[in-house]
Amino acid sequence: MFRWPSASWCYTVFESMPFCEASYVLVFHLTVYSSIAYAQGDSLMRILNVAAFAVSAYASTEGRICKPFNPLLGETYEAEYPDKGLRFFSEKVSHHPMIIACHCEGTGWKFSGDSNLKSKFWGRSIQLDPVGILTLEFDDGEIFQWSKVTTSIYNLILGKLYCDHYGTMRIQGNRNYSCKLKFKEQSIIDRNPHQVQGIVQDRSGKTVATLFGKWDESMHYVNGDFSSGKGFDSLSEAHLLWKRSKPPKDPTRYNLTRFAITMNELIPGLKDKLPPTDSRLRPDQRCLENGEYDRANSEKLRLEERQRQARKMQERGWKPHWFAKEKGGDSYHYIGGYWEAREKGKWEACPDIFGHIPCDQM
Repeated sequence: MFRWPSASWCYTVFESMPFCEASYVLVFHLTVYSSIAYAQGDSLMRILNVAAFAVSAYASTEGRICKPFNPLLGETYEAEYPDKGLRFFSEKVSHHPMIIACHCEGTGWKFSGDSNLKSKFWGRSIQLDPVGILTLEFDDGEIFQWSKVTTSIYNLILGKLYCDHYGTMRIQGNRNYSCKLKFKEQSIIDRNPHQVQGIVQDRSGKTVATLFGKWDESMHYVNGDFSSGKGFDSLSEAHLLWKRSKPPKDPTRYNLTRFAITMNELIPGLKDKLPPTDSRLRPDQRCLENGEYDRANSEKLRLEERQRQARKMQERGWKPHWFAKEKGGDSYHYIGGYWEAREKGKWEACPDIFGHIPCDQM
């Protein structure tokens, strides 16, 4: 997930989506691939589908050159799809460094993680190195963990903005298989960018499957060790794991996917169920989405003034409401209670962060 350098940016560089919502875009494919992987049981196909999910999460970044809104301390976002048995929740748990923790549950599995980035500014580009571990756990006890690869955004000063993802992603399983995926760094003269190649190994270190594809297009696999590129003649011998959905015929202003466009929608009856910390209630974001640009900028400046108190709040012992920091570590875990509070409509402990900050928390 991207994080630009700390500064006060004009609303024109933003897309109408905050990081708390953007974090769900990255795990959206969990609905499909984790359900498939769960049904596969303890098998090779399970880790292949986990690998497909890990790569597919980057597809939504293609063409996304605007900056998501930085969330306020304690800002949250929820997504619930009862027909899919899916619940997702995220919260900004730290202001400096900026960390967003998330928890997602589906049929037979649960996913958790937090996002923190170390950034390096190189003049014409910015390099974002992710920190933290993503965990996918199945009800039968099998667990997979991995970290994201490096992301760089180029042509910040002159030329067309574009991003690239590169590095090695290792998906470690606690049973029979592990996976290593190599995201190839794009060069200036590269005519075939965004390539991803990988292997799945068993506990003895033997390569049992080979993966290849592009993070913005599709991923395929073949059984056996073909990591050298030799041994099979054509794509017809490979099996499709994931293929990116076709983009909208008429691209949106921010190049959002069909799914992402719906994420900020306040459907009838939803507003009354949300806590006052939910991203959908941000006035600056809502004004930008509605085309009220001057008001969006003034609301953004107003909220930034409130947010300047966040670091003081954190130094004085502020703690996130729904997540807790692991003992002896830097990661966060979901402590529960959000969906129960939502069912009862009890949000008294949640401050109105978009309106005011209580004096006793400043």
